[in-house]
Amino acid sequence: MSRARIILPIEGMSCASCAATVQDALGRAGGVANAAVNYATGRAAVEYDDAQTHVAELVQTVRDAGYGCGTATVTFTVDQLHYAPSVLPLEQALRRVPGVIAAAANQATETVVVSYVPGATTAEALERAVEEVGFTVAEPIAAEDPLERERVARQREVQTLTWKFALAAAVTVVSMLGAMLLMAHDADATLKQVDLLGRLLIPLALRLQDALAGQGTPDPRWIKLGLAVITLPVIVWSGGQFYRGAWSGFRHRTADMNTLIGVGTGAAYLYSLVATLAPGLFTGVGRSPDVYYESVSAIIALILLGRLLEARARGRTSEAIRRLAGLRARTAHVVRDGKEIEIAGEAVVPGDLVIVRPGEKIPVDGRVTEGASAVDESMLTGEPMPVGKKIGDEVIGATINTTGSITLRATRVGKDSALGQIVQLVEDAQSTKAPIQRLADQVAGVFVPIVIAIAIAAFIAWFDFGPEPALVFSTVALITVLIIACPCALGLATPTAILVGTGKAAELGILIRSGEALDRLSKVRTVLLDKTGTITEGRPTVTHIVTAKRPDGTPLAPAEVLKWAASVEQRSEHPLALAIVKAAKERNVDLLPVETFAMMEGRGVRGTVDRRIIEVISLRHARERSLELGSLGPDADRLAAQGRTPVIVVVNNTVYAVVAISDPIKPSAKEAVALFKRMGLSVMMLSGDVKRGAEAVAAEVGIDEIVAEVLPSQKADIVRKLQRQGRHVAMVGDGINDAPALAQADVGIAIGTGTDIAMEASDVTLIRGDLRAAVTAIQLSRRTMGTIRLNLFWAFVYNVIGIPIAAGVLFPLYHVLLSPVFASAAMAWSSLSVVLNSLTLRRFKPA
Repeated sequence: MSRARIILPIEGMSCASCAATVQDALGRAGGVANAAVNYATGRAAVEYDDAQTHVAELVQTVRDAGYGCGTATVTFTVDQLHYAPSVLPLEQALRRVPGVIAAAANQATETVVVSYVPGATTAEALERAVEEVGFTVAEPIAAEDPLERERVARQREVQTLTWKFALAAAVTVVSMLGAMLLMAHDADATLKQVDLLGRLLIPLALRLQDALAGQGTPDPRWIKLGLAVITLPVIVWSGGQFYRGAWSGFRHRTADMNTLIGVGTGAAYLYSLVATLAPGLFTGVGRSPDVYYESVSAIIALILLGRLLEARARGRTSEAIRRLAGLRARTAHVVRDGKEIEIAGEAVVPGDLVIVRPGEKIPVDGRVTEGASAVDESMLTGEPMPVGKKIGDEVIGATINTTGSITLRATRVGKDSALGQIVQLVEDAQSTKAPIQRLADQVAGVFVPIVIAIAIAAFIAWFDFGPEPALVFSTVALITVLIIACPCALGLATPTAILVGTGKAAELGILIRSGEALDRLSKVRTVLLDKTGTITEGRPTVTHIVTAKRPDGTPLAPAEVLKWAASVEQRSEHPLALAIVKAAKERNVDLLPVETFAMMEGRGVRGTVDRRIIEVISLRHARERSLELGSLGPDADRLAAQGRTPVIVVVNNTVYAVVAISDPIKPSAKEAVALFKRMGLSVMMLSGDVKRGAEAVAAEVGIDEIVAEVLPSQKADIVRKLQRQGRHVAMVGDGINDAPALAQADVGIAIGTGTDIAMEASDVTLIRGDLRAAVTAIQLSRRTMGTIRLNLFWAFVYNVIGIPIAAGVLFPLYHVLLSPVFASAAMAWSSLSVVLNSLTLRRFKPA
């Protein structure tokens, strides 16, 4: 039994009984030997067997008991992570660190996110765990500007690779000349005639032989020794990372790309070195044995070139999120101690008074306290026209103040701001995996051992049955198989596409929560559209007030009806309620205090005002209760047929009026519906309005299927019914009355407003409120998943075809053996092609 102890910070305890509940829950958890919870300190000391349980399970136990457990998250970069065949060993090593709850690594961004219990572990312990599995931690991503840190690290990586490649390339040129001098001495070398590179070099060697005829050439032994010496710096410095990685993997019983490159080039160099220093060992060759120094330097040069180009390409995959983060204001003018000072934008804290002059970026989210202006919010909303702002209005950070000078009180800063939340959502999405990646992860986990087995089998087969010199021939086949294999392409196929796809989506005002959501979105075949706020603007206004008549035959005054209706509706946040309250204020109607108030789901509201029972209800509910509508009934039906929403104002069970509310249809709605249909999707509209009103709106935008007079809770039932029919359903709504349906759908698409972007029930958020963005989201998801499938296809095909060719299956037919140099070029290209193919998503344009 391996006993461990941890201190868990417990949140939400309000008495000693709470502590006892948590302690009992922890004490009954499997693997826990002892648990003591201190209510005064808010901590739980737990002794447990780490072979039977894990910190994550302890934290979940606390949460299952109804309390919180304080956790923290740290993000850091890991060098060369994208070349690992699988991130599972790294994640498992980090999870074994005491205090770590979860660890998730992303090969595309080379970042690792670790969730841990504060005080239970240290950054040093995490770094040791990373190093124990053969990786190296780069500098931690700074919380204040992680994207800048990532950019600097990427720039440093490119510079280092450039210098290493330059050295390897220079040595390769010299080595090729040396190889041709050696071939000039023995141009009929058997192996060089079947080696593909040799076929290219022999004509040059013959010309060189002719040119040097009668002039004498250096002793081949000195040429070989010189090549051995100049190749050594390439191995030690340019390719040192491969050998260090291979050795580390050997010590920890793991194998990855470094193993293949290190063993392949190492074997070639050692063979050549032995052939140089002790040529007598190769008595069966019948001549001076060949050496492959030029192949070693060329292989390392080509691999470094591939990694250099790949690093540059991968740097472009995260440009979208860097552009988003770059929208932040770098400086801010704040008032502190009565004086205006200029500080960095990230130094603003909630409560600061911030002065923004015309033409300046607003540094943080806030509320205007002084002045008036017009603000360009196109960065978030896509609307080109500036929006007027006055005292009391909210403004969003990173938008531009265009006309007057304003002073605002900072409310949300940094990651809590609207822009910060957008960046965080995109980063979170880019750190997730799509379900399709599981297959690649499984293959990558066993890939390297299989390749090594194939290489050994090829060596044995050609040593026994191959042409002379069999040892040299079989060694080249072994090296070529090890070099050509590429698990990197499999590991990069999915995350790079998700990285570019979600980044492109963010540029288009679409926030996709995860790779899994992206996958589900690509499979959608049925789209449900909520009417209010999705098809319509979501800004309803009162257009008609038709009042009943008094006993003496005179009609009730509209102002009196508005007084009763708006007084009770002021307690509601429903868009129709806001329209009635707004109409009352525009007519200078004084509202009365509400004594009691109750919501009736899908039916309306009821309240007591001035000892009267006031109800504002739907036409359907009025008829269900058999209220006497009189002449107002036909008026309500006529207004509904015109696409307006009639609501009935009832005072003490007497119908006072019909109030017609109109919500303009979005200009883009009809086009969006047409695009959905063109993509082969079924489109259905859901509405709580009366059927005739809903039908009028549906007809105007081109929707054939509608479900009207539906309660908010019934929308989720409709989604479930369609799912039982085997349909993949996307629900598009504004989140006000359709959160259950958004959560139930295969993909919930919430239309935001630019400030409310964190709708928990949705998988996708459309920041700019344009329904065409939902079309774009589906198109982009299909394109991204298609790119992932193509990446995986070529990654698999490359290895399935390339490895047998490298093993020599074509030699009996064509008498050609693939050169290790060409194998290294093919391997470098395979990884680069996956990244470049993913980068094509940056050119995606909505239909």
